[in-house]
Amino acid sequence: MNNGDEMVIELAGVTRTYRIGSVKLEVLRGVDWTVRRGEWACLLGASGSGKTTLLNLIGALEKPDSGSITVCGADLTKLSRRAAAVFRNRRFGFVFQAYHLLPELSILENVMLPARLSGQTGSAARKRAGALLERVGLGARLRHRPLELSGGEQQRAAIARALVNDPELLLADEPTGNLDSATGNGILELFAELRREHPERSIVMITHNREIAGLADHVSELRDGVMCRL
Repeated sequence: MNNGDEMVIELAGVTRTYRIGSVKLEVLRGVDWTVRRGEWACLLGASGSGKTTLLNLIGALEKPDSGSITVCGADLTKLSRRAAAVFRNRRFGFVFQAYHLLPELSILENVMLPARLSGQTGSAARKRAGALLERVGLGARLRHRPLELSGGEQQRAAIARALVNDPELLLADEPTGNLDSATGNGILELFAELRREHPERSIVMITHNREIAGLADHVSELRDGVMCRL
């Protein structure tokens, strides 16, 4: 359920080009796209279509060559590098295909990290992280390190980490890509449960799987650097 017509993401005329030696690769060619608050949006596209580039732009990890990107009320093109880092930490939650958990830290410490970076005290961050790990079924694994967990458990920990600062927007890049079908289905069920618990939170998920995309409120596809809503 979304909150009326309030937009959490607005892209207009977004372009992004990379240069590899003498080769110019136009990845995004004037992308227009919107996502309303509370929506689950899925983004499809062939390998190399620019899906991850677009997610990086929405997540303030990169800047476009041209066009405007407004996310959670902020014009991302005008943020300094430092301001973008603070904004990401406080407003976004990221879930990656490869988990990106720090191997030297326990699962609890991994989940606490964004909260500590946002200025929360150690005790508050520990309490919040522990509650989220309990919520995703890892309450008995707090002291384990990432490599002691299965792939599905690592992704559940990564989801808990993404939620620790109670983000407005959850950005997921192929979150089931490294998992078998049964484990991946469990992760998708978790996303659906979390969404029902927090209907005001928006989700943008990249996937190449049209069946997974069917779970979303709306599906868009990148074709030749242009967005097409299906």
